[in-house]
Amino acid sequence: MAAARGGLGRVHPGSSILFLCDMQEKFRHSIVYFPEIVSVAARMLKVARLLEVPAVLTEQYPQGLGPTVPELGANGLRPLPKTCFSMVPALQQELDARAQLRSVLLCGIEAQACILNTALDLLDRGLQVHVVVDACSSRSQVDRLVALSRMRQSGAFLTTSEGLILQLVRDAAHPQFKEIQKIIKDPAPDSGLLGLFQGQNPLLR
Repeated sequence: MAAARGGLGRVHPGSSILFLCDMQEKFRHSIVYFPEIVSVAARMLKVARLLEVPAVLTEQYPQGLGPTVPELGANGLRPLPKTCFSMVPALQQELDARAQLRSVLLCGIEAQACILNTALDLLDRGLQVHVVVDACSSRSQVDRLVALSRMRQSGAFLTTSEGLILQLVRDAAHPQFKEIQKIIKDPAPDSGLLGLFQGQNPLLR
């Protein structure tokens, strides 16, 4: 279904935006693989800055759930507060102002809540959604697995951070490639994905 809605799912820096969803202090001890997820999202943000891909950041009810964790490295990004289980209403003006926008790169939590609802809203707008699976999680691996399956069924592309980064840079001759190579030279930390995908899990076929 993804191919029918979004073509091949190619991404280009000039028509992409990075969404960073709700990686906040109160989730630190309840989200499975939280440090790993934040670490991968941080490297996506570093690459976005090198390639001049715009990035936006939301916080779910920050009065109760706290600020974005510092290790994301989101200094300079103004977090947009929200209560909706989708980033789209809070980012409506940002989306409307980018006529060339085609692809949204989606990282954060929780997969079955704000990530899923954001993906569906973006797909409704005719945008391609690339869910960075090693930068998305939930309090439960079951919710995470089923949410990934649900997004794929609806037309989102599931990808890893390194796969997406190499799609964006495209060529080892890119002037920023050496800096990007430093970021991805070590594999992304294990975030429990192997158990989800092992044995060609029928939910993700």
